[in-house]
Amino acid sequence: MRTLSLALRNLLRNRRRSLTTLLAMIIGAVTILVFGGYSRNITLSLQTSYVMRGGHLQIQRKDYFLYGSGNPAAYGIADYQHVIDVVSHDPVLAPMLAVATPSISLGGIAGNFAAGVSRTILGAGLVVADRNRMRGWNDYGLPINLPQSALTGTADDAVVIGNGVARVLELCEPLKVENCPRQKKAEAAAGAAAPEDITALATLEARPKAPQSEARIELLAANVHGAPNVASLHVVKAERQGFKEFDDMFVGMHLAQAQRLLYGNEKPQATAVVLQLVHTGQISAAKARLAELLATTLKSEPLEVQDFEVLNPFYGQAVGMFAAIFGFMAVLIGAIVLFTVGNTMSMAVIERTAEIGTLRAMGLRRSGIRRLFMSEALLLGLIGAAAGVVAALVVAWLVNHAGLTWLPPGQVDPVPLTVRVWGESKMMLGTATGLALVAVVSAWWPARRAARMLIVDALRHV
Repeated sequence: MRTLSLALRNLLRNRRRSLTTLLAMIIGAVTILVFGGYSRNITLSLQTSYVMRGGHLQIQRKDYFLYGSGNPAAYGIADYQHVIDVVSHDPVLAPMLAVATPSISLGGIAGNFAAGVSRTILGAGLVVADRNRMRGWNDYGLPINLPQSALTGTADDAVVIGNGVARVLELCEPLKVENCPRQKKAEAAAGAAAPEDITALATLEARPKAPQSEARIELLAANVHGAPNVASLHVVKAERQGFKEFDDMFVGMHLAQAQRLLYGNEKPQATAVVLQLVHTGQISAAKARLAELLATTLKSEPLEVQDFEVLNPFYGQAVGMFAAIFGFMAVLIGAIVLFTVGNTMSMAVIERTAEIGTLRAMGLRRSGIRRLFMSEALLLGLIGAAAGVVAALVVAWLVNHAGLTWLPPGQVDPVPLTVRVWGESKMMLGTATGLALVAVVSAWWPARRAARMLIVDALRHV
């Protein structure tokens, strides 16, 4: 305590230099923490978005993840309802589970044959009520609020399509899609005319001609036996998707409609059972328990479990990118603090050479001189780190209440810009500890040089 008291008085003797050093440390701490909070908010926003739409885990037929996109119907889970019942009533999994719902992925050709246009699509069959419950998941309290699905309360033949699909199929006017210049009939006929066999299948649908204000498409898909199956569907809305490639191919529909397209009159199946957990931190425990169930109770079918990070590789890439940037910034700012504190300590040693000689002549050992300067650096580091954390919290609060917005990757609507510093105890403690450690390390060489001074040379220093 005596050494710390003396070190504090020495810092106060050179207030201007000490304040300058502290200011550099505070700016460094604020920079690290604000950027860390910003990147943390981005990764949590991405995670929340993926979990809202696709859950934490998906139970799939073995190898569906590798090969299922080519022929989803061949990788269906025959008794998917049994899988859902087992998982939902398992005493270990049930407390972790928020939603368990089946889904179907399919590929096909969507056409607006009145305009003579068609295109390939990726379809998704969903249980709308379950998906609406999934959209309410927000474990981190982020300003993300997804509205209910446009399929809520609609008939089985209702679908939602991407804006890109609406443009290609010339459904912009009834669906009120913007930025959709009208195509010329000649271009449409030459570029995307519907095949004759699809048109013939569509004519088998006995229905009255749709009014001009109503948007309908014909969707052709291959069933489980490879035979073509067609359905006439009512488009209730066109929604912009997060990625253009997906926006140009997406068609969302009710699960029952997707099952009829793929399996016809046969027993319906699902290509995945989507599981949304209460907390993301439960993924490891849930996967371990699911592995036990798949090896025992559910061993009748070859199933496997994939988590959202595997299903959405962009998430892992984004997390890795921000981690690399954060690490680079932390090293760069640490180097600046290292040289700043080192320069301050070196100047202090030069100015106090005679004082050092006096202390040595009075009997203070070399270790005591080293300890004195190291204590000064430690105090600088602790005060700078504490002030930096407080300043970062203030800056984060100002940013969070400034009303700024941004468009996260994969989102279609701007969300409030927030910096997540408060509550990130690990990041704050790590930054403060790192700055204090850098300050102590930077003082080691000046303290060593001060301790190795000869008493006679130090006393006659002017």
